[in-house]
Amino acid sequence: MKVSVGQFVPSGDVFENLETLDRLAGQAKADGAELVLFPEESMLSITQVKDNFAGQVAKDWSRFVQRLSFIAAGHGIAVVAGGYEPNGEESPYNTVVAMDATGAIVASYRKIHLYDAFSFKESSRITAGPADQRITFELGGLRFGLMTCYDIRFPELARDLALEGADALLIGAAWYKGEHKISHWNTLLKARAVENTVWVAAAGTAGERTIGYSAILDPMAQAVEYLGDESEGLVTADITRQRVDEVREFLPVLANRRIGVPAPAAE
Repeated sequence: MKVSVGQFVPSGDVFENLETLDRLAGQAKADGAELVLFPEESMLSITQVKDNFAGQVAKDWSRFVQRLSFIAAGHGIAVVAGGYEPNGEESPYNTVVAMDATGAIVASYRKIHLYDAFSFKESSRITAGPADQRITFELGGLRFGLMTCYDIRFPELARDLALEGADALLIGAAWYKGEHKISHWNTLLKARAVENTVWVAAAGTAGERTIGYSAILDPMAQAVEYLGDESEGLVTADITRQRVDEVREFLPVLANRRIGVPAPAAE
């Protein structure tokens, strides 16, 4: 099936961002895609909300999800995008939601690993999701696993999703700029792909603080489509189970695992 990844510069206005998502979803559909992945913070940029962040999230989350559903159904394409979900506390969840082509919610994932690194402290405004989440969903004969941004620095999550049957990892991100950060991003995406022999589709926000660099990688970690730091862009690639099976035939890393695998029973 064809999958698109879109990147853009989110503002603090949820309806402005939804207009961009609607336009890019239409482009993805025109490219023949059955699913389009958008970045973390597609709903709104946390840095653009100066006052009463929790209040704005409480007001806008349901609107965002509803409009995202309309976008999916209107274009007849599955849509995966990240936003902020209220939880009754001052610190909401960082949540990605997946809609099928009818607009029905098929999965949601609350970010486990909060970005408390490189002088940033996401946990000061966001609540981490349950650590035992391993969220996957099926579409078009493929199983997709959900991750968000900083999660890619934790290989055990990607491995668990692969063991749950994921053929592809969908990763929304707002990857902050900084020394070596583009190199880290590219290296980590490649590692998560080849060590698990899965496709990786990654959508990053672009802008003053974040790098963009959205990409689609095959199970041998080869970038088949990619963007740079464009303020808006979309790429599409054909993701197949056949390629996963081909790679696992000559690179059976999942089958060859020994750590964390029960020892065979003695005869």
